[in-house]
Parts: sequence; structure tokens; C-alpha cells
Amino acid sequence: MFDTKIAIVLRDDLAPWQALNVTAFLMSGIVAQYPSVIGEPYRDAAGNVYNALSIQPVVVLSADQEALRTIHRRSLEREVTTSLYVEEMFSTGHDAANRAVFAQFSPEDAKVVGIAMRAERKTVDKITKGAGMHA
Repeated sequence: MFDTKIAIVLRDDLAPWQALNVTAFLMSGIVAQYPSVIGEPYRDAAGNVYNALSIQPVVVLSADQEALRTIHRRSLEREVTTSLYVEEMFSTGHDAANRAVFAQFSPEDAKVVGIAMRAERKTVDKITKGAGMHA
């Protein structure tokens, strides 16, 4: 059992490719903030080496736009640093363009399509209240 929880909340109307893309981007932000979440490399029975993975489970939730706005607000109020992906980032092609389009929005007008966080379990549960398990 972990004292912390990793949660990713996706907007419930994303196309499958968008949900997978956003999940990958958001988890990379968690790993950047908490490098210790990555374990040791994997080895198979033949001795082949594979990338290390997260040592901690990740819960993936979904919510509508309004619930995502509330979750975003709660994370800011509790000063939990998150990974955030806004809708306009789908139209960019690289990191600098992502940051430029992201900077155009405030929490009040951002069209959040995904948010990820790692914090104390109870805090994450309070922040993500209203989101359901992703189907």
C-alpha cells in the first residue's frame, strides 16, 4: 500500500487516440516531478532488458468538462502540482508550441482534456471527487 496516489483524469468525450496520447503525456509529467516513482529495469527469462516502469499503480478516471474544471480548481487550491493538457495542444506539433498555446489560458478559460497528479491518497481522492473510473 502506498501513502500516495497517482490519478489521471481524462475528459469523457475524447477519441481513443486522444485519451491514450494525453495519458502518456500526463504520466511523463508525473515521472518528471517524481523520478523515484520509476523502478528498476525489467529482464525477461532470456536476459533481455526492458525499460523500468512505475513502481506505483495509476488510476485512470474520466469526467466531463465542468468536473475537470472543478478538479483543476481543487488542485490549485490545495497547491498540488499537476500535469495538465488543454484541448488546443492537440493542434501543435512540438513542446515549445504546446507551452505557447498552454500559456494563452487561465484556469477559468482552459479547456482541460486531462489532468494528472500524485499526492497523499486522501488529498487525491478529495481533488478527484466526482470523476468515475475510465471505461
